[in-house]
Amino acid sequence: MMPFLKKKYIFPIVASLFLFVGASFKNDFFEIAKQIEIFTTLFKELNTNYVDETNPGELMDKAITGMLSSLDPYTIYFNEQEVLNFKINNTGEYTGIGALITRKEDKLIIREVYKDFPADKAGFKAGDEIIQIGDVLLADFKNDASKLLKGAKNTKIEIKYIRQNKKNTTEIVLNEVAIKSVPFFAKIDAKTGYIVLSRFNVKAALETKQALEELKSQGAERIILDLRGNPGGLLNEAINICNLFVPKNEVIVTTKSKIEKHNNTYKTNFEPVDTEIPLIIIINGKSASASEIVSGALQDLDRAVIVGSRSFGKGLVQKPVDLTYNTQLKVTISRYYTPSGRCIQALDYAHKEKNGIALRTEEKNYNTFKTRKGRIVYDGGGILPDLQLDETRMSPIAASLLKNDGIFNYATEYYFKNPNLGDQIPNFSNDDYQNFKQFLKTQNVSFDTETELALKNTLAMAKKEKIDTAILTEYEQLLLALQKSEELLLDKNQEEIKGLIIDEIIKRYQYQEGLYQYYLKNNSEIQKSLIILNNSAQYKKILNN
Repeated sequence: MMPFLKKKYIFPIVASLFLFVGASFKNDFFEIAKQIEIFTTLFKELNTNYVDETNPGELMDKAITGMLSSLDPYTIYFNEQEVLNFKINNTGEYTGIGALITRKEDKLIIREVYKDFPADKAGFKAGDEIIQIGDVLLADFKNDASKLLKGAKNTKIEIKYIRQNKKNTTEIVLNEVAIKSVPFFAKIDAKTGYIVLSRFNVKAALETKQALEELKSQGAERIILDLRGNPGGLLNEAINICNLFVPKNEVIVTTKSKIEKHNNTYKTNFEPVDTEIPLIIIINGKSASASEIVSGALQDLDRAVIVGSRSFGKGLVQKPVDLTYNTQLKVTISRYYTPSGRCIQALDYAHKEKNGIALRTEEKNYNTFKTRKGRIVYDGGGILPDLQLDETRMSPIAASLLKNDGIFNYATEYYFKNPNLGDQIPNFSNDDYQNFKQFLKTQNVSFDTETELALKNTLAMAKKEKIDTAILTEYEQLLLALQKSEELLLDKNQEEIKGLIIDEIIKRYQYQEGLYQYYLKNNSEIQKSLIILNNSAQYKKILNN
């Protein structure tokens, strides 16, 4: 039996509990003390008396995770390594390999390679499956394996990986990797500049300002700011980016909380770069948090035309609270509101359905607000564009193909079958699309729609109850009907899916920069934004309606 954990384990938890519950029970300290005493007594007796050896650290992690999961998904506990990763994401600087990677079972999958960084120089390609890092077999390493790819500059690491079912070995040299907030900017035509803002780290406003000023020096007289897929980041950076286009001392966002000290109003603090240049912001369902502050504020101030589809609706404000032993609690403290008074948050985590899913405001219950010039805008979570574009919304079948790696794996196979495409744009024909559909069948790609998952769960339950043979015929008929409906959806959404396939293929040969260059002339949302900017009367009409 493992003795009860030492004091160093328990005091940080007690401290974090006080930090967490202090606000909720600030007028009932007896209740706080009572619950902590119950918990610590239980934790001690459990670790002292349980029949098998326990791991106090793992038990505590699970206890904390369970407690926080009853709130919202943004209130999170970070251990020491996770605190380091969190700081990396905000600063945009770290030493590593320069690639987007994800874990899948006993492997690390290279999702995207960034040009001229260590992974690229070592010859890695998207789709490569890392199975060993140094002496560590990933099959035996259950912790965060990405930390094995971090270290001092110029550190050499031997890596074993699988490519197209063949094992390979290479050496990679770690180097500094700078994550850019603005990975791309360029002129679309003689008068129009285009800026991609992909995240809000500490350099976001500076990089956006530099891009804006460079484009203006090249003759740009109007700007398209692309926030599609931007998950957000630092609040101050969002305010400073708005400040590039609006005067000093302008209210950008307010935060409201039941705790008085968390009620704040945030204004611009600097002289702007240009308050007159026509501006269009493109958003979609993956534009969240700081992206929604920028688009919502500039919409409310009638400073930009918003194009695309309703944004994600992440309007909960988090504050990092440092705990002992270099751990941290990121806790939700308030909600964001745009200058007109709209709440950005979409889901109400204080009111959930029986299955635990947070409720979302129905459209019929949206409230109306007015911009500075009196235009009608709505709440309901997220930012609703001035011009909604159907192509910005992703169909469920396309989302499924991204989630289950159907498109990703097909692009990997396409790349190795066509290694010499170079900077050419793939001509993805209808015959190619039929090959893609056949690929999905041969790879047994499951779409895992809610209906399909429910059907599979029904069969699994039937097997447990030993009645599966009685319903097997009906099950197979239903599954076949479902697969036929998915086939129809693949055909119905062919153009959308072909576009996603082309995007993924271009990145394999030409990196992110090549994809953005392709967007300049071929992306529908950008082209429709350009049409608005080319018609100054239409642009002004939208902002004055």
